[in-house]
Amino acid sequence: MASATESEAEKNLSPRLWHLAALLGGNAALALGPWLVRLADTGPVSAGFWRMLLPLPLFALLAWRERAGNTASRGTILLLLAAGAFFAADLASWHIGIERTKLGNSTLFGNSGSIVLMVWGLIALRRAPRGREMLALAAAFGGAAILMGRSLEISTATLVGDLFCLLAGIFYVFYLLPAQAARARMGQWSVLALVCASAAPMLLVIALALGEPVLPGSGAGWVPVVALAISSQVVGQGLLVFSLKHFPPLIIGMALLTQPAIAAAVGWLAFDEALGLPDVAGMALVSVALVLAKGRD
Repeated sequence: MASATESEAEKNLSPRLWHLAALLGGNAALALGPWLVRLADTGPVSAGFWRMLLPLPLFALLAWRERAGNTASRGTILLLLAAGAFFAADLASWHIGIERTKLGNSTLFGNSGSIVLMVWGLIALRRAPRGREMLALAAAFGGAAILMGRSLEISTATLVGDLFCLLAGIFYVFYLLPAQAARARMGQWSVLALVCASAAPMLLVIALALGEPVLPGSGAGWVPVVALAISSQVVGQGLLVFSLKHFPPLIIGMALLTQPAIAAAVGWLAFDEALGLPDVAGMALVSVALVLAKGRD
């Protein structure tokens, strides 16, 4: 009997390790996004356009394969088109902010959507925050104040970058809510394909309106934008889709901490963005808030 129990435990352990590796790998791939945006010869919003457009054929193929399980109505499709519009606004704001602040800051503030979702949930419940919720809000606002105060000491342009990334986090909430509602009726790849199809043309229009170069130049060429599409959309989103349902929210929140850490390390190695003790303290507070907020999902 004992040997049978041990054998069953071993069977359950292996998939668990694979899921954890996928979760951490997805976060690591997404954390490289800000670095690749900076390397791109296109404008920052144009890089978001290629991020959405290049993986679209693959997502469309995967959506076609899962089409049997889809029960999409016209309302659901319109919901996803709206989600894609907000995702386009999210990427446009975030990519502009990436060019104006530290990579670690951009990743932290770009992931602030979980805090906004927590506040939204409290408003919907019509009650004051309790216990862990109060700690999360206090840590988030305290960490944001430290990081943005440090940015203001460096330059006002860096502070503007932080604000753009915060705005991206708000747009992400308005993308996430309709996207989650649509996923209850459609397959995940169908949702991603429609979101990309909606977001890509909007990002192109925004890039052209800002006068950004859309096609990669002769310097870095296509390598950064193709790498961005593969790492952020195909690898990052693909691994997260594979792994998220296998873990409780607290573990997912803890895994999220790898993103700002990796982004800050890349900023230090690639762009000499040194981190002082106040920066580390601010990042720690916002990271704790993200964990607490994820724990309430």
